[in-house]
Amino acid sequence: MQGSGGLIYLGVLVIAFYLLIIRPQMQRTKQTRELMASLVVGDRVVTIGGLHGSIVSIEGTVVTLRVADGVELHFEKSAIARKDTGTKAPAGSDSPGEDVPFSPGSPSE
Repeated sequence: MQGSGGLIYLGVLVIAFYLLIIRPQMQRTKQTRELMASLVVGDRVVTIGGLHGSIVSIEGTVVTLRVADGVELHFEKSAIARKDTGTKAPAGSDSPGEDVPFSPGSPSE
């Protein structure tokens, strides 16, 4: 009798482990694969580091993002966390590309 109780307990643990850990991880992996396959030039994306940009080119596993006028950065495809669907222009500007230009040096110059 005690041996069958131990087997039932072990079976419940295996099922719980599968449902709570393995299955959700498999679903996340599937979603990531689908995202990587669906990336196209022109998509607005967010990297795992939080950088927002538009895809300029995709060459193998390297994705080139335009993050500002004249600024393009290269990332591994796996560094793309999600597509950015809700980006809004900053208040008071007509387009998302109208940011204050960066000028090196101290503000007193």
